[in-house]
Amino acid sequence: MSHRNPLLFSSAALLFFLAWFGGLVDGEVSNDFSNCLVFFYNKTTPTGISEGHKHICQLYKNRYRFATLYHGQNRSPLFSAYILSLADGKRPEAKWMYEPQLASSTASREMKLFSDTVDQNVIESQAVLQDYRGSSFSKGHLNPSSHQSTKEDREATFTLTNIVPQQVGSNCGPWCKLENEVLERFKAFCKGSMYVITGVMPYESKTHWINNRVSVPEYMWSAYCCPSYISNLPEDMEPFFPTYAAVGRNDPSSGQEIVPVNAKAKPLVGGYDVRQMPLETLEGILAKRLKASVRLFDGNCKK
Repeated sequence: MSHRNPLLFSSAALLFFLAWFGGLVDGEVSNDFSNCLVFFYNKTTPTGISEGHKHICQLYKNRYRFATLYHGQNRSPLFSAYILSLADGKRPEAKWMYEPQLASSTASREMKLFSDTVDQNVIESQAVLQDYRGSSFSKGHLNPSSHQSTKEDREATFTLTNIVPQQVGSNCGPWCKLENEVLERFKAFCKGSMYVITGVMPYESKTHWINNRVSVPEYMWSAYCCPSYISNLPEDMEPFFPTYAAVGRNDPSSGQEIVPVNAKAKPLVGGYDVRQMPLETLEGILAKRLKASVRLFDGNCKK
């Protein structure tokens, strides 16, 4: 089970998330996404949640694969941004990696496989596999491997800097269903790129932990931008383009003001409901939680 430990949060907008993040280093871990803006619509990063945090341009086999906003102090990502594409094969074997430049700014620019012995600087700077052992949480992808085209793209999603502690009932239930629905919409209706940002909302009061080291989110959220789509959308699909969003519960005991619970849901699903919504609704929820103006896609994804 998760270990819980109080952490004070400031009521100021940026300080709310600065409590989540530590200092900055250079290289692929930096103070901006200038090396990997391609993963954001119009090469424009979200406003209201990005400033002052650790920005990782996820480099694997000499190619940028996606972008992650990372919380150093709580050893967990805030969001990952990527371009959705159709997988050309199966889910790869899970070979977990870490980000060397979180441990040292002079370390390798590329993510590295965990070895049997993990350097203490790595342990102090980010989540490691030992943090998840013995917990009731699964390793929840923000950028799921099923949304990536090549084998190497899919392998790159298996870095713990792209992972949050996610309840199995969410990860293997309603949240997985949402990921599949978004993929089907992309296949059926998008004519060009689909830009996706998937992130988390921390608890407002005290932080919940696994191993007293890695923070557990209260909610998952995701939004997509498909600026170019077919002109003859089915009527029931019109609300879902060019943008749509969702919030999913990661705690069955959370209140119902953000995501109501379906009382008729199956036991495994109960309490892990996902509420799909317009992009503006999600941005409003984030703005209220962060006490800041939030914009996820430039121009609301209008061409």
